[in-house]
Amino acid sequence: MTSPASVNRQITLASRPVGAPTATHFALAERPAPVPGEGEVLLRNLYLSLDPYMRGRMSDAESYAEPMAVGDVMVGGTVARVVSSRHPDWQAGDLVLAYGGWQDYALSDGRGLSRLDPGMAHPSLALGVLGMPGFTAYMGLLDIGQPQPGETVVVAAASGAVESVVGQIARLKGCRVVGIAGGNEKCGYVVDELGFDACADHRAEDFPQQLEAACRQGIDVYFESVGGAVFDAVLPLLNTKARVPLCGLIAQYNDTGLPPGPDRLGLLMRTLLTKRIRMQGFIIFDDYGARFGEFLAAMGEWVRQGKIKYREDVVEGLENAPQAFIGMLEGRNFGKLVVRIADD
Repeated sequence: MTSPASVNRQITLASRPVGAPTATHFALAERPAPVPGEGEVLLRNLYLSLDPYMRGRMSDAESYAEPMAVGDVMVGGTVARVVSSRHPDWQAGDLVLAYGGWQDYALSDGRGLSRLDPGMAHPSLALGVLGMPGFTAYMGLLDIGQPQPGETVVVAAASGAVESVVGQIARLKGCRVVGIAGGNEKCGYVVDELGFDACADHRAEDFPQQLEAACRQGIDVYFESVGGAVFDAVLPLLNTKARVPLCGLIAQYNDTGLPPGPDRLGLLMRTLLTKRIRMQGFIIFDDYGARFGEFLAAMGEWVRQGKIKYREDVVEGLENAPQAFIGMLEGRNFGKLVVRIADD
């Protein structure tokens, strides 16, 4: 699974997808391993995080971040070990959270590196429950959703890396929590393992009816990361003054045009107005980066106490990252999706 120190395998963007990505949109290249210059460190990536936002970076559509250029190494967060250093703040052997991308080795000038406990038993958690996904769940729910005891919180993609944490935090805050997931296995996990009160199967023909039956008192907080038909079922159930934190729209990332059917914009705008609903998008590190320490202290304690459970879907080998990423966009992963690039 590891590659020689003289070779750096890289997975690059071969072409921009129109619609769903396929294997042809990625290329595997082998280049000489980089050598750190003055003020730089050489990182050996151990774990790579695969996340839905990467689909947006493959497109050249205007967004909150610059798109990747064709030929660029695919972007992504990594847990890495410092191999060699010419930077005064970092030494060989340091374990770090980085943005090393889809490759074996990466150079860094130190900016954006976060120091991790070098003896961390499960360093990949820094890419999941103790990293960006957990941070997204924590801030989106608590700062925008502002759940109150006794309220009903609904979470789409409830078995996912972000959303599974959202639901568990809502339970800790005294809320009734209803998940939405695809299939009996994921719904069972959400209820039996994570402690949600109910779960509706979005693949079922009677999904809207399942959701309505689980939300007899309506929905006070809806954590949105899916969009599409799931949001269509949620919209009429939102209560007056409901809050909708919006962190993603995975059902629509591969769309090449407007969705079929009637224009829903009028219905959405009318519902937001008449029910005085707060719907707010957020980009986690842009909007809340200064509060990462607050999150890590709270989440770290919850994890240590067993109050927050997590599940990882670990793929072996950098070369398998493209197929794993494609599968994630189709909902085939179960838990936080990470690629183990190298043994530590």
